[in-house]
Amino acid sequence: MAAAGLSVILATSAVAFSVVKWAGAAYLIWLGIQALRSDGGKFVTEGVRTDTHALPIYKQGVMVGLLNPKVAIFFLAFLPQFVVAGAGPVPAQLFLHGFLIIVVAGFIEPPLVMAGEKLTGRLRASPRIGLWMDRSLGAIFVALGIRLAMEKQ
Repeated sequence: MAAAGLSVILATSAVAFSVVKWAGAAYLIWLGIQALRSDGGKFVTEGVRTDTHALPIYKQGVMVGLLNPKVAIFFLAFLPQFVVAGAGPVPAQLFLHGFLIIVVAGFIEPPLVMAGEKLTGRLRASPRIGLWMDRSLGAIFVALGIRLAMEKQ
């Protein structure tokens, strides 16, 4: 919406800003109330598939990474600051830096993903934790909605 000019309209029109602000606050509060009223079952699911194979999940992750424009924007903004004048061709330096980031991530991220999978399994096994998480999220959403409603600008 910002790309369509919403930010300009909101910056110049107090009425438009107020409408968007109140709609956002109401939506956050509504989401919070829904989470507070839930029974915690959204987090704890029955029959979660555990027979998934690593290769399809890996392929899906690669596709998300390749098609996500935020990744490209991050690399375009982040890597050029490490280019050293006179240290070789700029494209070669950018390729090397990008390659090194991927190699390092290849060692760091898999153990984190596996630990997250184990943690998720333990959390899903406890309905009390699911209920606690829903209640906490609900309280946070209501508080954020109230805070947004109280904002002056």
